[in-house]
Amino acid sequence: MAREIIATDNAPAAIGTYSQAVKVNKTVYLSGQIPLVPATMEMVDGDIEAQIHQVFKNLSAVCEAAGGQLQDIAKLNIFLTDLSNFTTVNQVMAQYFEQPYPARAAIGVAQLPKDAGVEMDGILELD
Repeated sequence: MAREIIATDNAPAAIGTYSQAVKVNKTVYLSGQIPLVPATMEMVDGDIEAQIHQVFKNLSAVCEAAGGQLQDIAKLNIFLTDLSNFTTVNQVMAQYFEQPYPARAAIGVAQLPKDAGVEMDGILELD
């Protein structure tokens, strides 16, 4: 099994013992992204909608570094500290994805790193 570590300066650097993504053959396992601005490593200013946009930007940067794009995500996991933001996630997600949409889970959690309101990870399948 050949593993390739994916890293880009266009997404937040890992803040722990993990890689931004790991590619195995044509499958890319994306680590969780929170709404950190890569240049400052600080949380994005704004409400939950701004946080969701930043997470998609971060995921997109890692997808591109792996040779793909958001649309190549086969499975997306969304973690929310407030499930009432689920509708906002759907509205923002529609701006980044076209049908067919990836398989997805939305999970309510008590807390996320740096007190983020949202975190997402996923599995990308390259052609």
